[in-house]
Amino acid sequence: MHFGVTTFPTDSSIAPVDLAVALEEREFESLWVAEHSHIPISRASPWPGGDELPKMYYDVVDPFVALSMAAAVTTNLKLATGIALVPQRDPIQLAKQVASLDMLSGGRFLFGVGGGWNAEEMADHGTTDFKGRWKLMRERIEAMKELWTETEAEYHGDLVDFDACQVWPKPAQKPHPPIHVGGGFPHAVKRAIRYGNGWIPIGGRDGDLVAVAAEARTMVADAGRDPETFEISIYNASPKADDLAQLRDGGIDRAVFGLPSVPKEEALAILDTFAAARDSIA
Repeated sequence: MHFGVTTFPTDSSIAPVDLAVALEEREFESLWVAEHSHIPISRASPWPGGDELPKMYYDVVDPFVALSMAAAVTTNLKLATGIALVPQRDPIQLAKQVASLDMLSGGRFLFGVGGGWNAEEMADHGTTDFKGRWKLMRERIEAMKELWTETEAEYHGDLVDFDACQVWPKPAQKPHPPIHVGGGFPHAVKRAIRYGNGWIPIGGRDGDLVAVAAEARTMVADAGRDPETFEISIYNASPKADDLAQLRDGGIDRAVFGLPSVPKEEALAILDTFAAARDSIA
């Protein structure tokens, strides 16, 4: 089982450069960076995590900027969006950002994607059909795959439509960086089967994740895909040794610990506790 860390980098938290170096020194596999472009003052959309929206959601920096800085000071650490809000981003520009980061990092990018929960935030980006965001995300990802793999790419869907064009660079990973779809069971699994390479459930939101993961792999096999190549990553995984051992024994591919947006010394101490829990089940 792989071990990663997810966080919301802010102007008051440990810097992405320092965090990336610390993760590589402690032999973590991956760094996952969250995304929100802004938070509308109305706060009409309920946050799935509770009533009070944490300050880090307002303050988080752009994930591709943070991951680019992390890439520059590491050699093995995988760099992941956790997750990129595809319905809020232009697919051609996003395809270039993904390919550029993957190429410049030597093929270390993991593309975590999701539809998001904040309808007002999406509307400010032009995505006003909140319920239709899943189709929009699918078409944008399908279009990006064309841009990553074809010398002359075009896509003609109901929501995404462009004629033949050339976009470079191409990603270092072939055919493209792995796409990990975030969201709840079973809908996110169905989306991941259709256009992704893995599924990211959030710890504590889908019940017994080992049992649910087994159901997910059955769905993958029933769809004619190889469940052995379909990765399941638990987001905000418990750092308790017993819980990690259960995930490992249950065939979970990756445990991703949630690091609070705290200053450097506090963050490093938390990383040490994560590493100790990981090492205790080795």
